[in-house]
Amino acid sequence: MAEMSLLYLDHFISSLRDAGASWTVGSELNQALGEFDGDIVQAIQALKESNPQKNDSLESQLAKLHSSLQECRGYCAAHQPNALDYPFRRSERQVADVLHLFYPDRSALPAMGNASDSAVPPLELSIGLAAETFTLGTFQLPRLFNGFWQLSSPAWGAGAADSQDAALSELVQAGFTAADMADHYGDAELVYGHFRNRLPPQVKENVFAATKWCVFAPIGHEITDMWVLEAVKERCRRLGGRVELLQFHWYDYEAKEYLDILVKLVSITKTHPDLVRTIGLCNFDSAHVQEACEYLLSKTGSIGIVSNQIQCGGFLSNHWLDQRVPEMYSTFNHLTPSQRKYLGMICDWGSWDDFQKLLHRLSVIAEKYHVTPTNVAIRWVLQKPQVGADSRPEPTLEIF
Repeated sequence: MAEMSLLYLDHFISSLRDAGASWTVGSELNQALGEFDGDIVQAIQALKESNPQKNDSLESQLAKLHSSLQECRGYCAAHQPNALDYPFRRSERQVADVLHLFYPDRSALPAMGNASDSAVPPLELSIGLAAETFTLGTFQLPRLFNGFWQLSSPAWGAGAADSQDAALSELVQAGFTAADMADHYGDAELVYGHFRNRLPPQVKENVFAATKWCVFAPIGHEITDMWVLEAVKERCRRLGGRVELLQFHWYDYEAKEYLDILVKLVSITKTHPDLVRTIGLCNFDSAHVQEACEYLLSKTGSIGIVSNQIQCGGFLSNHWLDQRVPEMYSTFNHLTPSQRKYLGMICDWGSWDDFQKLLHRLSVIAEKYHVTPTNVAIRWVLQKPQVGADSRPEPTLEIF
């Protein structure tokens, strides 16, 4: 299905130029094109995850789409009497990225994450002071990370490249210098890499990129040092530079290959610190965190992993106070992918009635301190001694 969409995506982009279309910033058409930009990003991500045959036909279709996007950029720049806002920066990066991944011998494609677009100037900003920090490995980091999960689906809407850069700049200037993303969060790594590589050197060296390597299916081959190293290099390629924290997710605890993968990952932090500095886990349960730590200790003499990211949230807001339990796929409630996941967790934890009691308690505390129930819940989590930081789409100082 994703591969079939390429012809239609290309036809739409080409039609804008052929029709002599024009728009102004913020107009209805401009907003629709921004949403279409996000749709292209997701379609290309779906194509990548479907692992299609890397044949000449697919290469031709991807190259044609990339060429059409570049021609549209030229059309926008040359438009008279005024240049048009080019709405497809994100999708052009995403298409170029998958071309490089599928066909690495192709030439004339920019390195991903690099600020190669001469039309996009460097960013001039300074780092603000974080309200609270914690120690992670050798790093001192803010206790709120900027989370990129929303880029994994259009369910949260779409954001233009310029607005993303502006939001990221504001966060860095407010002291929120750490970002959390993953290999399957749409174009998250490309967005952050492009942003990071436009920062002044003294700022770039002090921002922190955490991403994930998620294995969702059996490997089907021997686990070798080179295979693990190539997986690390792929994350660096997308980010256009070093990964400060690589978090590893594994699909099945019964498949014990993950233990040797962790040994190899920790080893790479020592042999290739220019690629990755620290290793963490992602959504491991307590028993298997312990198993991983004990295995690493027996094989390497040290634990080697610095963190385990787990899930929480989704419904901790006044919006859900005194509401009936939502239907998982209702067209009325329009649950996001993460809310569908968290609703299942609520049902595993207790009942919707139990959750309403918790929301009422949070609401009372929030009203007392003039904050939101979400702020109260995050503050409670951060006060746990085993918690270093929380990852949020919109970090806020009200939590402190």
